[in-house]
Amino acid sequence: MRRRLPRSTALAGAGLAVALAGCLYAAAGAAPGGDGSGEAPGPGRAAVSPMSAAVVVDSGARPDAPALTGADLDGKPVGLAEFRGQVVVLNVWGSWCGPCRAEADDLERLSGQTRAQGVRFLGINTRDRDRAAAQSFVRAHGLGFPSLHDPTGELLLRFPPALLNPQTIPSTLVIDRRGRIAVSIGGAVTDEELGPLLARVAQETA
Repeated sequence: MRRRLPRSTALAGAGLAVALAGCLYAAAGAAPGGDGSGEAPGPGRAAVSPMSAAVVVDSGARPDAPALTGADLDGKPVGLAEFRGQVVVLNVWGSWCGPCRAEADDLERLSGQTRAQGVRFLGINTRDRDRAAAQSFVRAHGLGFPSLHDPTGELLLRFPPALLNPQTIPSTLVIDRRGRIAVSIGGAVTDEELGPLLARVAQETA
């Protein structure tokens, strides 16, 4: 039985409308070549996604985030359940994705700035079949938060497609302290755009 789509509202005004761009894949199963280069697919396989706004889900209509478990980029076990009771920024990225590189430094900076507020960051690295390319990305941007390795995009299919389009990379979700999806962003985001949205959720009680 299909889950009813949650009521959601686009957050606009007060400088918080988030204009975003990302990599849109022609098919959910599209992936970079298995040569470990980490480069985007060739012509016809990817395009720039249309600009979109952040979607804030009403507190009473937030769906539970799915269970996510797996290995990180170093092969160590990691799961979303470890962060229950904290606000989680879940960022979907790939080393081959230009907009992912553009937002990575901002995400790392915001991760450090919000840690004292009970905020944790968790990545989902997708369509990097070779961990080496993803590990190189992490080192280049000094990312201190873990990322689940999801080379086939299987983890992305567990989310409501209205809140996480598996074809749009990068994407970011904010998950509240009760483990529910509170904010959805399709495309690259800056710390100035994500910060106010994150603060709003972090101020909520569990």
